[in-house]
Amino acid sequence: MPNIEVNMIAVLVAVVATFFLGFIWYTPLFGKIWAREMGMDQNEKPKTGQMIKGMVIMVIGNFLMAFVLGHDILAYNPVSWGLPPSEASALSTAGMASFFTWLGFFLPLDLNSVAWEGKSWTLFAINTSYHLVMLFVASIILVNM
Repeated sequence: MPNIEVNMIAVLVAVVATFFLGFIWYTPLFGKIWAREMGMDQNEKPKTGQMIKGMVIMVIGNFLMAFVLGHDILAYNPVSWGLPPSEASALSTAGMASFFTWLGFFLPLDLNSVAWEGKSWTLFAINTSYHLVMLFVASIILVNM
């Protein structure tokens, strides 16, 4: 059994990075389209308490995602099992970890939002592409720290 110790500094850096990525993704990049697809009034700003609650929940979710992703990356790393390092680069490790995590866990849930919640394909595209990029950013940080 491997000795797996997730680098908590890397987890915290990934949380901060994905927090800012989420801000950029859902504000200047796709904010107007996302709000329209969510049925929100774009002229009405959310209440401060609602924003704080959303940000706190998002940070908790980002922490759990980064911690578990860091654990998964280490669990499948040959070095953790006492084997010689593979020839895979950090970039390919991060790419594989993020892609397969997205493919197996995020994409199905995003598809369910279209199938069962009546969300649009546009909203699906915004959210699922964010999830893939978020995982890749977190994986790059976790693999390199």
